[in-house]
Amino acid sequence: MNKPVGKNRILEIKNLKTWFPIKRGILARTVGFVRAVDGVSLYIKKGETLGLVGESGCGKTTLGRTILGLEKAREGGILYDGKELFALKSYEVRELRKRMQIIFQDPLSSLNPRMNIMDIVIEGLVEFNMIKDSRKDHARKLMNEVGLDEDALYRYPHEFSGGQRQRINIARAISLRPDFILCDEPVSALDVSVQAQVINLLMDLREKNNLSYLFISHDLSVVSHIANRVAVMYMGKIVEHGPTGDIINAPMHPYTKALIAAVPVVGVDKRERVVLKGSTPSLSLPPQGCRFNTRCSEVMEVCKKKEPCEIKTGSRQVWCHLYRS
Repeated sequence: MNKPVGKNRILEIKNLKTWFPIKRGILARTVGFVRAVDGVSLYIKKGETLGLVGESGCGKTTLGRTILGLEKAREGGILYDGKELFALKSYEVRELRKRMQIIFQDPLSSLNPRMNIMDIVIEGLVEFNMIKDSRKDHARKLMNEVGLDEDALYRYPHEFSGGQRQRINIARAISLRPDFILCDEPVSALDVSVQAQVINLLMDLREKNNLSYLFISHDLSVVSHIANRVAVMYMGKIVEHGPTGDIINAPMHPYTKALIAAVPVVGVDKRERVVLKGSTPSLSLPPQGCRFNTRCSEVMEVCKKKEPCEIKTGSRQVWCHLYRS
């Protein structure tokens, strides 16, 4: 059954939880859970990019994989264009696959080394029986869209550079003409100069095809160039969310401030340092109260006892006791 969604929203995530069981003993009994995603609510509008940032291990990729059905959610809901994904039948899920695609982090390991480039980029079209004429013509068009020559069609993944392989991944992702693409750290394995080229390509394709992106990254300097809005994630929870410019220029949450301070700025010798104490606690045993309280430089007693509620300030949301009324 379809449900109403917010105006112009293609994706809505509501209180999503993805937990992984911890099993012990001969009988493999469940003794706990790794709370990789623990109550996340977000939305993405048609034609926009939402940047999802945070340290490694905070649950960003698990959230993305749960959206695509690659991980099973424990609780919550996901609405895609008004349809509850968890309520769909298998044939409906298959149809939806054409509208939701992914670009993986490692451009080499995500390509089949035994397939040539033409077979790779049209694999989805063949699977869904969407080619009625020449396979080569379809592959050539996709190569042109991502800035590669048709000479590449009969070559293999190991013959290309990292940037070229990621372009091939992008060609495969857009081959089915999706509405939504999950970009899982698509430039983290590339040189800085190549990163800019791939980011520009993704932006051009977004404008040309009215695509929506969930752009996952640990690098705020990259996200600032492509995202319309940014959500900051820590230990399975969103701690701050708002327009990119506001998040970058005036961060509110201490964790966001620390991420911003870690980004090097050309021509600036020194910026205010925000030092994070210790290491990230285990997701299987999160701290009581605010999950950031063990590392926060502005921690208060209430932070150790009570989990912060959402505080709205204009178009921003922040989960922090510093801003409670």
